[in-house]
Amino acid sequence: MKTGYTLFTRLLSTALFSVMFFALPAQAAQFISYGDYEIHYNAFNSSFVEPDVAKTYGLQRGKRRAMVNISVLKKGEDGTKKPISALISGSAANLLQQTQNLDFKKIDEGNAVYYIGQFGFSDDMLMRISVSVQPDPNKPSYDLQFEQRFYAD
Repeated sequence: MKTGYTLFTRLLSTALFSVMFFALPAQAAQFISYGDYEIHYNAFNSSFVEPDVAKTYGLQRGKRRAMVNISVLKKGEDGTKKPISALISGSAANLLQQTQNLDFKKIDEGNAVYYIGQFGFSDDMLMRISVSVQPDPNKPSYDLQFEQRFYAD
C-alpha cells in the first residue's frame, strides 16, 4: 500500500529524529550485527505516531504507551542489505520487575519489514526491554536488551 508506506516512513523518520536528538548518543544508531544479519531497534512514545498511521496499522496511541520497532536485514555477499521476516518476541520490565510481554505486529511493505510491539509505562519510567529475534527458524535466536526512560506527553 503506497499510502501506508508513506505514512509509516514518516512515523519512523519522526521517531528516529527524536531518538537522535533526545536520547543518549549511544542510542542514536541502534543495531546489532550477528553474522549475516543486522538487527535494528528503537523505542519511542506512541504519541509520535500520527493518528491516521496508528489507525492504518491497528496501533494504540496514548501518552503512557510506547512502541518498540524491530527490523532485520540480511547482508548479501555483494554488500547489499535486504529486509527479511523473522520470529520476534520480547518483554518490557520496569525497575520493580513488573513485566509486560510484547506482542509484535508485522508490517510488511515489500521493500521494508518492521515489527512493532507496544507497552504501557508511568511518567519518568526506566524500562528494560528484552527482545529475541530468530531470522532462521532452524537456528537459535539472537537476544538483545536495552534500557530507555519514557516520559508521558
